Amino acid sequence: MSDQKPLNKHSQTITAGVQRSPNRAMLRAVGFGDNDFEKPIVGVANGHSTMNPCNAGIQPLADRASAAIKSAGGMPQSFGFPTVTDGISMGTEGMKFSLVSREVIADSIETAVSSQCMDGVLVVGGCDKNMPGAMIGMLRMNIPGIFVYAGTIKPGNWKGVPLTIVSSFEAVGSFQAGNMSKEDFIGIEKNACPSVGACGGMYTANTMSSSFEALGMSLLGSSQMASPDAEKADSAADSARILVEAIKKDIKPRDIVTRKAIENAMALIMATGGSTNAVLHFLAMAHAAHVPFTIDDIETIRKRTPVFCDLKPSGKYVAVDFHKAGGVPQVLKMLLKAGLLHGDAITITGETMAEALASVPDEPRADQDVIRPFNKPLYAQGHLAVLKGNLATEGAVAKITGLKNPVITGPARVFNSEEDVMAAIMDNKINHGDVLVIRYEGPKGGPGMREMLAPTAALIGKGFGESVGLITDGRFSGGTWGMVVGHVAPEAFVGGTIGLVEEGDSITIDAKQLLLQLNVADDVLATRRAAWVQPAPRYTRGVLAKFAKLVSTASKGAVTD
Repeated sequence: MSDQKPLNKHSQTITAGVQRSPNRAMLRAVGFGDNDFEKPIVGVANGHSTMNPCNAGIQPLADRASAAIKSAGGMPQSFGFPTVTDGISMGTEGMKFSLVSREVIADSIETAVSSQCMDGVLVVGGCDKNMPGAMIGMLRMNIPGIFVYAGTIKPGNWKGVPLTIVSSFEAVGSFQAGNMSKEDFIGIEKNACPSVGACGGMYTANTMSSSFEALGMSLLGSSQMASPDAEKADSAADSARILVEAIKKDIKPRDIVTRKAIENAMALIMATGGSTNAVLHFLAMAHAAHVPFTIDDIETIRKRTPVFCDLKPSGKYVAVDFHKAGGVPQVLKMLLKAGLLHGDAITITGETMAEALASVPDEPRADQDVIRPFNKPLYAQGHLAVLKGNLATEGAVAKITGLKNPVITGPARVFNSEEDVMAAIMDNKINHGDVLVIRYEGPKGGPGMREMLAPTAALIGKGFGESVGLITDGRFSGGTWGMVVGHVAPEAFVGGTIGLVEEGDSITIDAKQLLLQLNVADDVLATRRAAWVQPAPRYTRGVLAKFAKLVSTASKGAVTD
C-alpha cells in the first residue's frame, strides 16, 4: 500500500482490519486489482433506456465516461436508474408517473452511491426528469458530482418544414379541425423524431440541461449538442476527467449550487425562453441544497431579465441551431456583461463563472439570429411569470411569450381531469373566449401533476392559442405555449379555490398585472368552501399513493422530503 492518503472511502475502512476483507473480495470480482483500492470509486449513474429516443443514445456516453474515469486514476462503477418519457406517456394515466420519477431517480442515485460508499458520481441522463432528479440526489449526498446530458435530438423535416415532437401533438388538433391533410398528418408523425436525443426545442429537457451549465454542474458548451454527434461523447469523457479532479480538490455540489448559482440558472432560463417546469424543479433543487429560494424570487429575476433567444416552442429555432450560434456560453457572457450574472459563482472545474467565460465574445455573432443582441431582445422581461390572486394565493406559473395580448376574462369551463377536457376539445365543445379549468391534477390530487401538452397542443391546432385560456393545478410540457397557467396552488385536492370554481364563473388571467382571479364574491366562495368535500384519493397503494402522501405543494417544488 502507498503512504499517500487514500482518496476513497473504501480504502479508509477496508484497510482498518482483516474483518473488512470481504469488501475487497467482492470488489476484486468486478475488476479491482491490488493498486486500485486507493483510487477514488466513481459512480456512473446510467439512464440508458431503449424505451425512448431521449435516453436511447446514453450507453456510448456512459462507456466513454467510464473509460475516461479509469484513465484519470479513478475506478468507475456503473449502475442504472429508471426514466419516464413524457412524450410517450403524455395524455395517458402513465403521465402521472413523470414527476414521481424525479423523486425515484433522486432516491435511486442516493441509495446506490451512499450504500456503496462512492467518492463521486457522474450522471448521464436525457429525458426531462433525469436532470432535476440527478441534481436532487447529488445535492442530498453532497459528494463531488457532475451531470452529463445525453444530448438533443436533431430536427425532423416534412416538406421543408422543421419538426419537433410538439409538431405531432399540434397536428392532432389541426387534422381533427380539418386544417390538415391526412398525408401531412402521417408525414409529420413519421418524420418528427429522426434520431436519438431529447426533444429539440427549448422544452423541459433542454431547459434543464442548459441551466445546469449556468448552475456550474455541467461543462460549458455541452448541453445543446446533438446526441448522435461525436462531440457529445467527447464531452462525456471531458466531464469524467473534470470530475476526478473535483474529487481530488474536494469540490462538492453544495459548494457550487449556492443562491448565486441558482439565480444564474434562472437568468439563463429567462433569457432562453425555457420551460415552466424549471420553476418547480429549481424550487426542489434549492430545497435539496439548503438554499433559501422561493417562487417570489423567480418573479424578481424575470422582471430584470430579457428574453433574447428565438427558440421553440414560442420562437423559431431548435437546440442544434442554438448550439451552432454559440449556445449557453454566449448567453451567459451576455448576461455577465449586462450585470445579470454572478461572475464569482464557482463551477465544477474550480474556476469562477467569469473565468470560465473569459474567452467567450461579449456579443453574439452577426451571421445568426438565434441569439439576439442584448439591446434588441424579443421581450424586455422574462417569460415565466408568477401570477397570484384568489385562485392562486401561493402562486401559479404562466409562460407569457408568444402572445399578442396576455389578458383574458371569460366564462369558466370546468373539468376534473385531463381526459374530460381533451374530449370536449376534440368534440368541438370549446368556444373562443372560454377559460378552461382542469383541476384535481395537482401533486396530491392527480396524483403526480400531469403535464397538459395534449389539450394545449390540440387548442393550438384548432386555432384557439390566443383566444382560449386554460388554468390547471397540473403542469405543462416545455413544448406548451398559449394563454395557459399551471402549478395553481393551493391545488383543488387540498381545498384550493380552483376546486370551488363552477361552470360559467368569470375568470381573469392577466399576465400584465400578474393576476389570476375568480370573479366571484367572497361570501359566495365562503358558502362553496363550507360545502366542499375532499374527494377520495385516486390511488391507495403503490408509488403514486406514497407520492401523494408525502408531496408538498407546487409552490415549494412538490418535494417529498
